[in-house]
Amino acid sequence: MDIEPDAVTILARRGRGTPRVVNRLLRRVRDYAQVRADGRIGTTEAEQAMAAMDIDEVGLDTTDRRLLAAIVQKFASGPVGGAAVAAVIGEEIETIEDVYEPYLLQVGFLDRTPQGRVATERAREHLARLGYDIPPPRRAERADAGLWDGVTAEGRATESELPA
Repeated sequence: MDIEPDAVTILARRGRGTPRVVNRLLRRVRDYAQVRADGRIGTTEAEQAMAAMDIDEVGLDTTDRRLLAAIVQKFASGPVGGAAVAAVIGEEIETIEDVYEPYLLQVGFLDRTPQGRVATERAREHLARLGYDIPPPRRAERADAGLWDGVTAEGRATESELPA
């Protein structure tokens, strides 16, 4: 298939670091380009297909965002138990733990503590950029440096964290 290198980058960034997911996205984008365009996959077709599938720039889909929004909005960013989150979003706890949480943990949007799941400040900022209403967190923010401090949602160091 005819695909621009920048379109490949779009798919790779939204593929959760999983080749199987990237392959699935590629097939869906190819189908989209064949139906809605001339069959060639450029950045426009890739972006439009991602929007049609409701996959954001970090690779979160509708259920990922529903899970984070439930923790942030319903439970004041946590901590909250898995059963409560599962009940609110209508998913099985096993599905949340096996399918959704690993990536949210990997990108630093979710923490699992002994008290339950906690949406991080990065998750709150991401949801706010997408237009979600973000109430103040129930817990106090950490004062010490965390594992994800100074790293962007795409996994790159922020300018302030780069060596001089």
